[in-house]
Amino acid sequence: MFSKALNRAIAALAIAAATPLAAQQADHSGHMGHDMSGSETAELPTEPGDDAFAAIAEIVAMLSADPETDWNRVDIDGLRAHLVDMNVLVLGASVRSEPVPDGLRMRVGTAGRPGEAASRMVPAHGPVLAAETGWQSEVTRDGPEIVWTVRGADAAAAVRIQALGFFGLMATGDHHRAHHLAMAKGEAAH
Repeated sequence: MFSKALNRAIAALAIAAATPLAAQQADHSGHMGHDMSGSETAELPTEPGDDAFAAIAEIVAMLSADPETDWNRVDIDGLRAHLVDMNVLVLGASVRSEPVPDGLRMRVGTAGRPGEAASRMVPAHGPVLAAETGWQSEVTRDGPEIVWTVRGADAAAAVRIQALGFFGLMATGDHHRAHHLAMAKGEAAH
């Protein structure tokens, strides 16, 4: 699911870069004039916007449908900040990777907005990756870098870890959706 969202984000950025500025600044004042009744609804796109907007819209709908939602704790702004971190990390992080015999060592720069995102996300994701895969995952600081070393128990795991690289390892696991919902509910953050 994350890779699908990543592909949509990359495609949206490519389209935005190729679209004239005037088209990007299109007038959206006609929202209220759209007729969404009848059979036209079946022909609507499945996504209500880019990946971050779609994720927020989906979670807002889930929270709205749940009578147990504690609206005093809901933190959509916190979820948005995390989704921005995810995007900035994937598109801007500076990573140097070096294979180690049983896995991969990655050095992630902590400067600028991508580095700030990495400083929040990598230390939180490392232990979750270890729990979900059984791989060893160690995150430390070395001056202006985060050093993340992931090791497998056998040669096949080492090859897989090396093939995934930093971004694949960050996307590994099925905890992201539950994590995002918990963040929106004000239950968890990193």
